[in-house]
Amino acid sequence: MNAPTGRRVRVAVVFGGRSSEHAISCVTAGSVLQALDRDTYDVVPIGIATDGRWVLEADDPQRHRITGPGQLPSVDGERAAVALAQTAEGTGLVVSEAGAPPRALGDVDVVFPLLHGPWGEDGTIQGLFEMTDVRYVGSGVLASALCMDKVFMKIALQAAGLPVMPGTTTTAHEWAETPVAVHERCEALGYPLFVKPARGGSSIGIAKAHGRDELAAAIEGALAHDPKVLIEVSAEGAREIECGVLESLDGGLDVSVPAEIKITGEHEFYDFEAKYLPEEATQLDVPAHLDDDTTRRMQDLAAAAFRAAGCEGLARVDFFLMPDGSLVINELNTMPGFTPLSMFPQMWAATGVPYPALVDRLLTLALKRDTGLR
Repeated sequence: MNAPTGRRVRVAVVFGGRSSEHAISCVTAGSVLQALDRDTYDVVPIGIATDGRWVLEADDPQRHRITGPGQLPSVDGERAAVALAQTAEGTGLVVSEAGAPPRALGDVDVVFPLLHGPWGEDGTIQGLFEMTDVRYVGSGVLASALCMDKVFMKIALQAAGLPVMPGTTTTAHEWAETPVAVHERCEALGYPLFVKPARGGSSIGIAKAHGRDELAAAIEGALAHDPKVLIEVSAEGAREIECGVLESLDGGLDVSVPAEIKITGEHEFYDFEAKYLPEEATQLDVPAHLDDDTTRRMQDLAAAAFRAAGCEGLARVDFFLMPDGSLVINELNTMPGFTPLSMFPQMWAATGVPYPALVDRLLTLALKRDTGLR
């Protein structure tokens, strides 16, 4: 792949961010930084600190990894500040350090935004890239915002005739003013229930409630992360299976082999520790052991969900395979994790797209796509 000027493609890898998924974004970035072919790409790591400061981060994959329980990576907000700047020639990077005049790092051809959660995966930073006219990996403003908000994602999927779990929503205001009404609405769904921050990820703030007391505690816990909370019927006895979706260079869609998550040990569901800490007992079957008909139905639904939400580039579509054989869409992730333990790259590796080729394909797709209305 060549940049328009014949030089190496300048890639800004943006990670960290202000959300509760800051550390996981850093881990994802470490994996991508390690995979990028430096003969093809000129890589500029940009970290966003938890307070929102943009800095020129270290190009060191080993610095951006989980080293043990409670030892999570983070962006060093004291490093040199960096900003995107639009000029007549294009969009470039400007670095500012104390006691020195600003200096230009040159133009940016494409941004790989490896941000999870609000202020990154939710359309906010995508809007910035659109305004500064720089190409970027992944979905645009609308699809990013839609899929980040699980409530509106479910509305969009239902409108397209796609299956989702029954549920209800509450807000911090409603919970404070009329908790009895919230309890009644939730209990009409039947226990057990899953309680989730409406715009969160990485299973942060999610809890399973088996009764009224647990429901109240779960709602309080979710509200600590988001003033809007989704409460859903638990898919009891279901298998958790995922598919990866990638746009092809001709505008079509490719869907990976499905993969299954099996929770073992003391975890009742796929929580943060089960996802990201290597010593936790989680089994990933890649590919999942499914019959051909179920695999085909799941892949068709994954592609349909991708189109219904207006996604671009990539998405991971999460399913429940119910005991009766029916399929229910749990959610879409427009920027799924790329950690060594993440399902998305594992599914594509099993489908014949190894990690470096996956990263390269996403950047190629981004470079082909203009900003603006499309």
